[in-house]
Amino acid sequence: MGVIETEGLTKHFGETVATEDLSFEVKEGEVFGYLGPNGAGKTTTIRTLLGFISPTSGTAAVLGADIHDAEALREARKDIGYLPGELSFTESVTGRSFLDHQAALKGGSRLEEMTSLFNPPLDRKIRTYSSGNRQMLGLIQTFMHDPDLVIMDEPTSGLDPLKQERLNSFLREERDAGTTVFFSSHVLGEVRRVCDRVGIIRDGRLVALEDIESLLRKGGKRVRIHTDEPLSQADLELDGVVEFEQVGTVTRFTFTGDYNALLAELTDVSLVDMEIEEPPLEEVFMHYYGEDHV
Repeated sequence: MGVIETEGLTKHFGETVATEDLSFEVKEGEVFGYLGPNGAGKTTTIRTLLGFISPTSGTAAVLGADIHDAEALREARKDIGYLPGELSFTESVTGRSFLDHQAALKGGSRLEEMTSLFNPPLDRKIRTYSSGNRQMLGLIQTFMHDPDLVIMDEPTSGLDPLKQERLNSFLREERDAGTTVFFSSHVLGEVRRVCDRVGIIRDGRLVALEDIESLLRKGGKRVRIHTDEPLSQADLELDGVVEFEQVGTVTRFTFTGDYNALLAELTDVSLVDMEIEEPPLEEVFMHYYGEDHV
């Protein structure tokens, strides 16, 4: 059984479709990225999994607890760390007071470790915190009780690049220690750096569910060829050549076909040099969303 399992999970708000027929599994000890732009249905999915809102149809299980079973899900939440997309704190208390209260409610076996890793000014009132400090306080309370499953909504929001990389490294370590991590994001680069698998949601529907390397393979490779004589597209009559562009003796295209066939096609070509590289993840994402969402 997966740590998270959904089957036909659907949520409508009146005539508005928030999520539709979601079926996927998150395995134990993996980092699963839930990718899509704002409004795609990511937060609704998370809130449904945690029992904060009820699905219109379909079902899900989280740590073995059916989301329709309120008592079982409440028990399961003791082993879940949750970072919401919109953090809400009592503004008049200090960060330390907030964390002490959280520790009394759910435990704080990793509190000291987490405050060393993410170090907001704990003795200041939360109302004085920057967005980055608020996010770090939220991250501490997410992990402080050593949960088996962590669910996070846009976890790097407000963090500077150094703190983002610190979080990414920490998530990889947590995965290696057996923690399961599910997080939503619209930041494509962090998905590549951290995730084992990714689900892409579009207009409430899951349009892709695969490991990162498979996702990148679908986007092909970017090829740049410099030759003595200019090439034409007719010189490369191969399946998988798209977005062909030729300027002088330099030819560029995206290739999704068989690389042995490509090299065989270039046997009689006088090459100056050749580069093959992965496309940015943004280009892969465009396959599912189009330019307006990148």
